[in-house]
Amino acid sequence: MTIRKGQDARHSTAWSAAADPGRRRFVLGAAAGGLLAGLGRWQPAGAEDNPRVLTHLKGSDFALSIGPLPVQITDRQRVAVAVNGSLPAPVLHWQEGDTVTLRVTNQLTEPTSIHWHGILLPTGMDGVPGLSFPGIAPGETFTYRFPVRQSGTYWYHSHSGFQEQLGMYGALVIHPREPDPVTVDRDYVVLLSDWTDESPARVLAKLKKQSDYYNFNQPTLGDLFRDVRREGLSAALAERAMWGEMRMNRTDLADVSGYTYTYLMNGQAPAANWTGLFAPGERVRLRFINAAAMSYFDVRIPGLRMTVIAADGQPVKPVDVEEFRIAVAETFDVLVTPERDEAYTIFAQSLDRTGFARGTLAPREGMAAVVPGLDKPVALTMTDMGHDMSHAGHDMSAVPASDPHAGHDMADMPGMDMSGTVTVTHAATESGPGVDMLAMNPTTRLNDPGVGLRDNGRRVLTYADLRSTFPDPDGREPTQTIELHLTGHMERYIWSFNGVKSSDAGPIRLRYGDRVRFVLVNDSMMTHPIHLHGLWSDLEDEQGNFQVRKHTISVKPGERVTYRVSADALGRWAYHCHLMMHMETGMFREVLVDE
Repeated sequence: MTIRKGQDARHSTAWSAAADPGRRRFVLGAAAGGLLAGLGRWQPAGAEDNPRVLTHLKGSDFALSIGPLPVQITDRQRVAVAVNGSLPAPVLHWQEGDTVTLRVTNQLTEPTSIHWHGILLPTGMDGVPGLSFPGIAPGETFTYRFPVRQSGTYWYHSHSGFQEQLGMYGALVIHPREPDPVTVDRDYVVLLSDWTDESPARVLAKLKKQSDYYNFNQPTLGDLFRDVRREGLSAALAERAMWGEMRMNRTDLADVSGYTYTYLMNGQAPAANWTGLFAPGERVRLRFINAAAMSYFDVRIPGLRMTVIAADGQPVKPVDVEEFRIAVAETFDVLVTPERDEAYTIFAQSLDRTGFARGTLAPREGMAAVVPGLDKPVALTMTDMGHDMSHAGHDMSAVPASDPHAGHDMADMPGMDMSGTVTVTHAATESGPGVDMLAMNPTTRLNDPGVGLRDNGRRVLTYADLRSTFPDPDGREPTQTIELHLTGHMERYIWSFNGVKSSDAGPIRLRYGDRVRFVLVNDSMMTHPIHLHGLWSDLEDEQGNFQVRKHTISVKPGERVTYRVSADALGRWAYHCHLMMHMETGMFREVLVDE
């Protein structure tokens, strides 16, 4: 393997943690994990406040303090941004129908904020500095107050700078007004996240200089020989030539990898082994939340089937699965019923297979089960990239943007040719220096679990499996269509919508009361979790029918998805990719709902 500038021979061993004890400590984290010793809230197992159990706050009136906190996730001491001295932030329990009051005090030396992810509230309470409110200055207290109009599993996090990466995130559990139709014996939050001992600003600086800095899963000569045996010499060379012409790397599955990240479960590194207890035969609800800054996770519990009962806080028709992919900012509620008196590993490996978060379900403290090995990473294909030209009928001509700075760069929904194939158009703004590729043949692949999960021998959840338990809450057909392409330039590490980064774009304007169809086309090689604040996103199936209500829509490379939005909340709302560094480098828009 070629060692790149700035990377030493120890790191050239790729991901063999067993071969590198230092690397293994970093991947698995310090044995204690979490906060530094001496902080009374985190005592040894058996104390009143167990480090394996999150801090929980219940009620309708909360005092939250945001400040610095010494932590030691690996073998290095660092400073996190924490809420009430807790990493992650406390789990807040609300009651549907209550009005909650949250007084948030900033004890940092820089401004801060809290965004209540997926929560319906007045725009001034949404917590996005410069958009919905000014932010919370050092030493000041801001009071959030709003009625709780929903129930389910959600989360909250900072929307200021890189504070989310530094630990400022926590779970929300909203209990329903009516008796919960799902009865369980145990109920656990499983909060997944990523931690780096590096400064997040330094991580971004490295990506700007060398976008694949953290990607050690580079194609090798052995990979070429394998492909020649499988595909033939000419086909293998042709594919490599195509990737070379695009200046793309088919193994670039994640911008930031386990080279710098330690993956956490409820704030605990894998070595700390967060544990949730059960008695055999009990019904257990696990509320999975992906609070990572940059990492997708593939989750399974070997030996246990999971029944998915909620997505993004909203109930769905039960789906039995063995594994699911959870995008950044998504939540899934699952039910499990461990029958045997033994431990089970909760295993959440990163999409690029460079590390994992791990915890345990067990009848007793101190038990552990076998931790699976990481799956082998699977490279992207031309179909993943939206370049499978086996289908005809695509109009690839670029069309001028009607108003590239107004957010409606592509006002018309692509039509259908006589063969039923979606025709694709690209805005003129996509031909600029900030875009390095266009998907020539994007397809809707809701039944595709995604790269690395196809045909792996396990029953894997897909978006096609998710069906809300209720009919279309609006019922009206959209009267307006807004198409947005997810664009970027990997080498320059620039991200945007329709080739226009946020600093150069005006708002997407919606008229209050309208029903609008959003069309997202992923022209990039990365999977993007797209989040619209303040409004629900009602995902459509491939025939344009309502399928499932979500607050975050994950869009695979080369994919086209559609969803409906009811503009039922006045104000200024953030709309962005929830990969933090994509948002910070331009994949962000304002959605303005006015009369």
